[in-house]
Amino acid sequence: MPNAAATRAERSGWLLPATLITLAITLLRVALLAVNRTDLFVDEAQYWLWGQELAFGYYSKPPLIGWTIRAVTGLAGSDAAFWIRLPAPLLHGATALLLGAIAARQAGRAAAIWVSAAYLTLPMVSVGSAIISTDTIMVPFLALALLAWLRGLDTGGSYPWAIVAGLALGIAFLGKYAAVYFLISAGLAAAFLWQARPGWGPALAGLAAFLIAISPNLIWNIANGMSTLEHTLDNADWVREPDERARLNLPGLAAFLGAQFIVFGPVFFAVLLRLALCWRARTAEQRFWLLFSIPVIAIVSVQALLSEAYANWAATAYLGGTLLVVPWLLDGRGGWLRAGLAFNLALALAIPLLTVFGTGLRAGGDLLLARYLGRDEMSQAILDAARAEGLDTVVAEDRDILADLFYFNRGGAIAVYARPVDERAPNHYVLKHSMPRAQEGSVLLVAMRRDPKTDCPVVRVGHLEPETGAYKRRSQKLFRVDAQCLVARSSP
Repeated sequence: MPNAAATRAERSGWLLPATLITLAITLLRVALLAVNRTDLFVDEAQYWLWGQELAFGYYSKPPLIGWTIRAVTGLAGSDAAFWIRLPAPLLHGATALLLGAIAARQAGRAAAIWVSAAYLTLPMVSVGSAIISTDTIMVPFLALALLAWLRGLDTGGSYPWAIVAGLALGIAFLGKYAAVYFLISAGLAAAFLWQARPGWGPALAGLAAFLIAISPNLIWNIANGMSTLEHTLDNADWVREPDERARLNLPGLAAFLGAQFIVFGPVFFAVLLRLALCWRARTAEQRFWLLFSIPVIAIVSVQALLSEAYANWAATAYLGGTLLVVPWLLDGRGGWLRAGLAFNLALALAIPLLTVFGTGLRAGGDLLLARYLGRDEMSQAILDAARAEGLDTVVAEDRDILADLFYFNRGGAIAVYARPVDERAPNHYVLKHSMPRAQEGSVLLVAMRRDPKTDCPVVRVGHLEPETGAYKRRSQKLFRVDAQCLVARSSP
């Protein structure tokens, strides 16, 4: 903003040290990713499948993650987990440098270097660099939108910069719909801070660019029964029937807010809350970043209170949060900055090392990384059971099983389908990969229940109950059943 910009001399010389730090951390993460011993999580496997079916939208998410995975695996000529996850550390590295560019213009060289380093070591970034997720796909474009928007504000409003910001925000939105929080924060900033007002012309130009960028996904949603919107409403289930489903979930709110001390780091999140509580004492620049962080946390907190919310749903808050907290701590509070970085750096080292050396570690009797282990083994056991029965088709009910099977069985001779249902499809596999109505012969039905809820004659042929890993408490039962009968009675 005009009153918060560092001079040219103050902001020069940051790029080389910030780049070297970024390269060192990113290359270490890529090296550890190459020897990662975990299986793809269910969401990662689903994103890979989306990449095999390029479209402008998918059942539960916008399309950019599928496109990204397809591009990388296509260039690599391999669908191995390493290549699927490789964009993650690279995109976070790019985000760190973009945030450094913002900090350099507003607070100078030292702030730019520390902001880049701090972002790279955030716990949410450490986790997001070991797996592929929609947050990771979104954040570099969100950071670019912030940079362009601020460049426009520095000139009191700029059509070119507003358009760049709108296009970047649109691409971020195609990564994850949480990018829309930018519009809320920018609107609040313009309402409370005259320095954050670009003028109606540039603001509308930026909004138009945003709408143009997201229009393919909007059109896809309209053509596909608003599938992604329906899934979003499923997540915020109290919206559909507030009188029946909304409830005060105080433990859920406490769990969400408690998790933010890990997502952003305990020191950084505590400082962010402290700064928010002292609004009147903050500068215009600090208030700007508060408005790009606290409203996001507040909105997701309401969702957590009325239903439930996952810890990463407020991830967009911590771009602005980093740009606020790090320069504030750098100004005479270096001890707290080093303490926050030390804690986050310890996690940044521990998390990827766990994926290599910690797959056997236990917590409370369960494997610490249970959700990322045993998935390939379950898929192999199911396919082996189908072969033993002389069957060439597997039909499954559980989304996790379907995700694992589609990825593990890629290019295999056994066909994999979701069990068809008569009502609205509950996931992407039922929507796009239900067993064909013309399917004939016997198939292997995989279900969690002892009774697969069908009037069809079934023969139980197996029971898979691993002692460790993702399916330790989700045993699968295997049945031989006639396909035509299963189609005729398609509501599980």
